[in-house]
Amino acid sequence: MLPRFCNRVWRRGTVVKLERRVKCSTIASGYTTFAERERCILTNARESKQGYKQIRFCSHNGAVKGPLTPLTYEQVCDETLESLAEYFEILVEEAVNLKAADVSYSDGVLTVKFGIPHGTYVINRQTPNLQIWLSSPISGPKRYDFHDGHWVYRHDGISLHKLLNQEIPSIVNQDVDFFRCAYSGSNK
Repeated sequence: MLPRFCNRVWRRGTVVKLERRVKCSTIASGYTTFAERERCILTNARESKQGYKQIRFCSHNGAVKGPLTPLTYEQVCDETLESLAEYFEILVEEAVNLKAADVSYSDGVLTVKFGIPHGTYVINRQTPNLQIWLSSPISGPKRYDFHDGHWVYRHDGISLHKLLNQEIPSIVNQDVDFFRCAYSGSNK
């Protein structure tokens, strides 16, 4: 089994370094999701009007190699989609030109609606095939297999994260780095 550091943060250890230390409150159960922690970081940075660093969304980037078991697939897929959802939320929130954009993630389906003329991206798990599927308004549908710690489209060898790095900057009008997300295959 994979360590679950990516979506659980120990309650007493949720201290984030900005220009000064900011303590982020967490839910009462003792754990919080990584997305809640990241949202807290950004909120505190904006409220204090201090600069903040974009941090990795997962510390176990590429920790799994080789073929996936169904259990490992579920964990890797969840961490990948959750980190992508959180990063898309940040990009959409910061994009001045995307007033009507919307990001939703539920039951293994991530939907990013950029509005007209950009279209909608859908990234979802495909459990029977142990794949992640992408529907892009720019490059069309693709099916990604997990290989050597990242999701790769076997027909062209381009990873999911690399494709997103190529397509999304022109939509959000800013630089992006999807390699900071879980299982991108990059150790940046």
